[in-house]
Amino acid sequence: MKLPSSESLARGFFVVSLGLIAMVYGIVSSWWGWFPAPQIGEAHRTYLDVSRNWRNDLGLEPTRHLVKPNGPQAGNPGRGYDLREGSKRAPGYILIAGLSDDQDVSVFAVRLMDTNGDEVHRWPIFYENFDPDTPAQNTMLHGMEVFEDGSVVVTFDVGNAIARVDQCGETMWSVRGGYHHSISRDDTGGIWTWEGENMVRLDENTGETTFSMHLRDHVVNAANGEQRAIFDIRVRMPDDADGEVTYLHDPFHPNDVEMLRSDIADAFPMFEPGDLMFSLREPNLVGVVDPETGILRWWQHGPWFKQHDPDFESDGTITVFDNATGVGQSRILRIDPESREVTTDFAGSSSEPFYTWRRGKHQTLPNGNLLLTEAEHGRLLETSADGQVIWTHDMVWDTESNLIVTEARHVPEDFFTDGLPSCNEIVAAR
Repeated sequence: MKLPSSESLARGFFVVSLGLIAMVYGIVSSWWGWFPAPQIGEAHRTYLDVSRNWRNDLGLEPTRHLVKPNGPQAGNPGRGYDLREGSKRAPGYILIAGLSDDQDVSVFAVRLMDTNGDEVHRWPIFYENFDPDTPAQNTMLHGMEVFEDGSVVVTFDVGNAIARVDQCGETMWSVRGGYHHSISRDDTGGIWTWEGENMVRLDENTGETTFSMHLRDHVVNAANGEQRAIFDIRVRMPDDADGEVTYLHDPFHPNDVEMLRSDIADAFPMFEPGDLMFSLREPNLVGVVDPETGILRWWQHGPWFKQHDPDFESDGTITVFDNATGVGQSRILRIDPESREVTTDFAGSSSEPFYTWRRGKHQTLPNGNLLLTEAEHGRLLETSADGQVIWTHDMVWDTESNLIVTEARHVPEDFFTDGLPSCNEIVAAR
């Protein structure tokens, strides 16, 4: 038998060594995010996204906007508006933001629903009117605010615009930029939202930016960096003592900002009128900041997890939409910012499931009821103060799917100055 030559052995040893080195480097690179681990991960995520949503991206079917129904009506092909017998819902109208249900993949809509669950008006939202460079079917209508003249302001996920349209969907103003998530009005003619990592105020009549505060520059690094430890949770440690701490991908994911209005400021002695409350999903952080200095007046991590939509309430508490991602049961929590006592206003159950792993909104209504947006199941709920479900509304696409609902908003019966919005003209994209 012929034995391997020393040259063959050396070559084999070299190949095995390369394999071991590659394996060790692969493990270490995945730990520390070295090349090519991030690139491989991104490529894999892109492949999965394209394989799931290629029909959406070609404008054939809105797969990015479709979700499975939830709740007692989930298996009912005729599901829709379900008013529970003997229940008392809050008077007024509900605005609902999302994709249109007319089987067009790229047309969004804000709908107005009355107390019978009937649609009484619809604002068509044509994204291409605001940003012709981005395929409309790859964006998602998210933030929505309504005005007494019947106009609405909207923002988009993965979009590049904020816009105000009249009751017929005609553009009143639009501004290009990375505006995202929620919109809220203040009491001085402004609207608040996020542009990237900037908390911004826009003039509601023109769209002009009148205030901007950058999260990292003006809040995280305020007071000579004394607040960094509150925010810098999703970071990567350096390789050595002289290295720099770096942020992981999307370390904050800001999703809400609102101003403390003067009409309820007396209920919050810890804060001042004009203070800003914000929500950062990734560090599970809700905070209140002085907009002039960037100094936090109050903050708390959890017990909410991947939360959205904190609201100042007139009784001096703060309510939070706790997604409780991964648990399967979302909640509406209420916290006293002074005592830090946390109570639960509503939570799902086996008989009344309520869960959205991302997105989600809530609103406390004038009679104490709650309006809930179960985004990732395409469903709205109104619940009483004692947690009883009053009505639900599935936003039906077909027998098996609902449309994602990004926001619902209640307005009183006399909200609109000139009565219900109406438009007899056919509004087309242009």
